[in-house]
Amino acid sequence: MARSLDNILPKLVLAPAFVLGLAFIYGFMVWNGVLSVTVSRMLPNYEFVGLAQYEKLWEMDRWWVALKNLAIFGVLYVGVSMALGIFLAILLDQKVRAEGFIRTVYLYPMALSFVVTGTAWKWILNPSDGLQKLVQDMGWTSFTFDWLVQSDLAIYCVVIAGVWQSTGFAMALFLAGLRGVDDSIIKAAQIDGASLPRIYWRIVLPSLRPVFFSTLMVLAHLSIKSFDLVMALTAGGPGYATDVPATFMYAMSFSRGQIGLGAASATIMLATVAAIVVPYLYSELRSKPHDR
Repeated sequence: MARSLDNILPKLVLAPAFVLGLAFIYGFMVWNGVLSVTVSRMLPNYEFVGLAQYEKLWEMDRWWVALKNLAIFGVLYVGVSMALGIFLAILLDQKVRAEGFIRTVYLYPMALSFVVTGTAWKWILNPSDGLQKLVQDMGWTSFTFDWLVQSDLAIYCVVIAGVWQSTGFAMALFLAGLRGVDDSIIKAAQIDGASLPRIYWRIVLPSLRPVFFSTLMVLAHLSIKSFDLVMALTAGGPGYATDVPATFMYAMSFSRGQIGLGAASATIMLATVAAIVVPYLYSELRSKPHDR
């Protein structure tokens, strides 16, 4: 009796959280998919219209702008964050003095929310009060940095803020990977006359492929879901020049009263995230039996 109670009790404790998670995560995913094939506007309307919302979505210039911005932001955000992260990790791997303090400084931005980051960088990049005014007040009156108010350059301000926040996270992952490399391999290569840059390029970095892949998955996932950073920094402006799919979905669903259209865009975002995450999970679960 006591043994059966010990087996049942953990399941009873976890059951409410499991049921609520199933309902409020996967249940809403299914509901969103249902809304995307209806004529829902201000309120849900379950009149079935097939793929009409998706057809309308792909005919909108604003949606194409959002996809273009996501491509720019995603490539630069992920690429620059990983490049700077591995560079900083290699520097810290040299056992520099005050490593703990430097590592904390690099990681500090990750402790902030994207809302705080977006708000701070909005002040910094504001042409009237931020970096441009500061430099001009110092005497360089010809200096201009008004990307934030230029429709063709504002998305790069989002990239700057995102890279600033996530580089420390990438650095921490790569540093953990570097600390896991066997020192004897590096010492053997040094005895053979290999230079330190060559050792990192030919031996150390190739051994970090799992870390590269994990970092890529996490950052790509964050870039696709980017909403709070864009809203805090540019609110999708000027106009809708910095719209991304997440802000597009919010605008259509809650500002324009186009719930069906917003649900269609959210479904495409979900499919994109799944296309990134599912292969990663599959590879991880597939490799576990071999590890054992």
